[in-house]
Formats: sequence, structure tokens, C-alpha cells
Amino acid sequence: MKMSSPHKANRLYGRSRGRPLGTHQHYLMDHLYPNISLDPDNLSVIDVAIDSEIERGGASQSEQEIWFEIGFGGSEHLIWQAQQNPKVTLWGAEPFVNGLAKALTAIEREDLDNIRLYLGDGRDILTSLSSESLARVFVLFPDPWSKARHHKRRLIDPEFIEHVWRVLKPGGHFRFASDIIHYVDWSLTRIKAHGGFEFTPKVQKDWRQRPDDWPSTRYLEKALREGRAGHFFEFTKIMPQTTDKP
Repeated sequence: MKMSSPHKANRLYGRSRGRPLGTHQHYLMDHLYPNISLDPDNLSVIDVAIDSEIERGGASQSEQEIWFEIGFGGSEHLIWQAQQNPKVTLWGAEPFVNGLAKALTAIEREDLDNIRLYLGDGRDILTSLSSESLARVFVLFPDPWSKARHHKRRLIDPEFIEHVWRVLKPGGHFRFASDIIHYVDWSLTRIKAHGGFEFTPKVQKDWRQRPDDWPSTRYLEKALREGRAGHFFEFTKIMPQTTDKP
């Protein structure tokens, strides 16, 4: 399966495929994924949100929230959020085929009907969305691209932050996590410079302690075993301060 992305010239990830998929994973890629896939060239919040009032507890389309996880990895967080929030539609983008296959396996196993997936660069979805479409955006433990010459590949940059701010509803939340302290500093500097997000920690545990509605993942557990602490941030969309003078 080929991925076509307008961002491939500024690719933020390495290989897109690991070990060969199993027979059933191939089946899910061929039969389940087409039914729940997002198309950035034909993206409508109303069309892709699940609109059954019976299945979604009677919520109307205008009341349904959409949460978007960019780079969901092994999909543990995405699946957990979908299970805990059945009236929310969860979107997930992942460029790694094996990660998508894991998500499809879990969706089938847990019989989840509130997830939509995209095999590719999450920025394809962000740039295609209309403003104020999403209630939450998650970027959890993105590749830090630690070498200085690779910093241009980091996901968190001013353009990305602006797109996240644009697609969030007023008061919407942007959750970011990393176990690499210099990437935390890099990201916080750029998010603060944007001026459209509020984060008001009172004590260190506000960003060092994982909230109850933020499940752990295999990646995080590996980082902890290797002595790297997680840093967890939730930013709220506000109107950026203007510097225009009368």
C-alpha cells in the first residue's frame, strides 16, 4: 500500500514497514481499513463522524467530539481512549504499516466503532481540516530526531503548532508528551512563542505525573525502565495576544 503525502519532501519518520504482516493482518488491511479510513482529499467532519444516535447514546452530530492522535505507534493510547469515551470519535494517523495493523487488530478484537484511521503523515489530515473541527489533539512521544542536523524533521515546529491551534475548537486541548528533555524544552519554547495556548502548572507533578485519563504505553514503560521520565502537558486553546498597535 503506497502513501502519497504533500509532506513527503519533509518526511518526519524513517521506514514505514517492519516485519511482514500476518495473514489476518493482511485481511484487516484489505477489508477493515477501507471502511474506517480517512481521506485527506475528501475530508468532512460530518461524514467521518459516526452518526448513529443509538450507537452513540443519542448524541447529535453537532455534539460529537472528535479527538485526533498523530503518530499513535502501537495504538494502546488510541484504543484506551476509544474504549473509555464511546461517544467520542477517535481519529488516528500513523505512517508505520505495522502500527496500523496493530490498531486494526485491536479494533476488531474490542469491537470498537468509534475509530477512524489514516496510514500516513498526520499533517495531511491537519492541513485538510476546516478550522475549529477538533476537541483534542494528541502528540505523544514523537521521534525527537536528536542530532542537530535532523532537527528540521521534528514534528513540533511553528507551522505545525499553528495548524493544531487552527483546527482546535475554542477551549480545545492539545496534549503533548516526551521522555527526551531537550525535545521538551524545544517544544515548549515554540508552543509558548505561538501565544495561542495556555498552560499553567502549579507544581512539578503537573507535568511529571501522568493524569488518570492518560494511559501508559509500551513505549513509556520502556523509557521508564531505561531511566527516562515522561513529561506530560495539556495546553488549552486561547486567542493569541495581538502585538498590533493602534
